[in-house]
Amino acid sequence: MSLEAYPDREILAMDVADKLASELRVALDHSDVVALAVAGGTTPGPVFDVLSAVDLDWSRVRVMPTDERWVAPDSERSNEKLIRERLLVGRAAQASYVPLCAWGHEPDEVLAELESQIAPLLPLDVVVLGMGGDMHTASLFPGTPGLGAALAADAPILAVLRPESQPEPRVSLTARVLREAMNTHVLITGADKREALDRARSLPLEEAPVRAILNGTTIHWAE
Repeated sequence: MSLEAYPDREILAMDVADKLASELRVALDHSDVVALAVAGGTTPGPVFDVLSAVDLDWSRVRVMPTDERWVAPDSERSNEKLIRERLLVGRAAQASYVPLCAWGHEPDEVLAELESQIAPLLPLDVVVLGMGGDMHTASLFPGTPGLGAALAADAPILAVLRPESQPEPRVSLTARVLREAMNTHVLITGADKREALDRARSLPLEEAPVRAILNGTTIHWAE
């Protein structure tokens, strides 16, 4: 794990977008199609705004969320909505979207179908994650039933999780898939998140799931 600190969030957004673009270009030089998995939430939005304007061959990029709430794609809580409105615009509108939700069905019923769209793209080329104050990442929330299986070394591609703290089921890339990515970044802001990250490094995985992906990861932090 390496930590990069920035003087403010605007500089973080510009610098991280530049790093992601560089990694995508390298990946495109070696593969016909590359995969970019990104978190939802408020922190990565400014990064998406910058990255969407970058000149690269977006038609060969497949974009997916790292996790998704099981809600309609036009819901304000949908990561797909955020990604389509903030990242898949401008030059990046040429990229293809790979969903983690099939609204209208139960998550367990369509999990295999969703996984079949992701499997050919593994290992993921670039992953952008966030972290909550409770030390969750993606939808790997502490204490959630089924978390152990999602953190396991032999975990499948996706996990259906139902955190008691959340109003709807979640589908998440598992820790194994996130760990195996070629490039992984975690974006955090504020002193509380920095303190939570420091605590996470000494806690058991089930109490601090973010620990599962820290090895080889670059943490980007700004106050």
